[in-house]
Amino acid sequence: MTILVVATGNPGKLQEMQAYLADLNWELILKPEDLEIEETGSTFAENACLKASEVARMTGQWAIADDSGLEVDALDGAPGVFSARYGSTDSERIERLLNELGNELNRDAQFVCVIALARPNGAIALQAEGACPGRILHTPRGTGGFGYDPIFYVPEYSQTFAEMPAELKHAISHRGRAFQALLPQLKALTLDT
Repeated sequence: MTILVVATGNPGKLQEMQAYLADLNWELILKPEDLEIEETGSTFAENACLKASEVARMTGQWAIADDSGLEVDALDGAPGVFSARYGSTDSERIERLLNELGNELNRDAQFVCVIALARPNGAIALQAEGACPGRILHTPRGTGGFGYDPIFYVPEYSQTFAEMPAELKHAISHRGRAFQALLPQLKALTLDT
């Protein structure tokens, strides 16, 4: 079984990736706690590749990383790569976003996720992107999920990410769609270094 280091310290993200990659013969483990990679990229792809490459080189193992966030059309794509740093807490991030949008009529937005897989030498072997279009509500709805989920409304399903059953969110989310694009590539991958 091939070890795959997940470039995160978040056990929840590890579990989520294990669920997406359950059919593959990989043993997923968290990156070492003392290994911190600064996200200096200006795009989700740059950050995902940077994290995967650095973790692979430093551990000598295959590594996978993702970077994701919310892009709001009326805010010229903000918060974008700064989605997690838009405030100290989920409620602060939501409040800031809603304040910046104000009474703007164009509330179109999308969640974007880029996943990168790096070989043990740090070379990027695969990359995939997924997006989920939606709209930003004026007030939060729902109690599930995290981050911007309570204000991210998916018209196709008439609910926010925070109102959706977990299985539905995983299937249609930006991360779910990125993994759907990545899986066929992963299955065809030759595991040389």
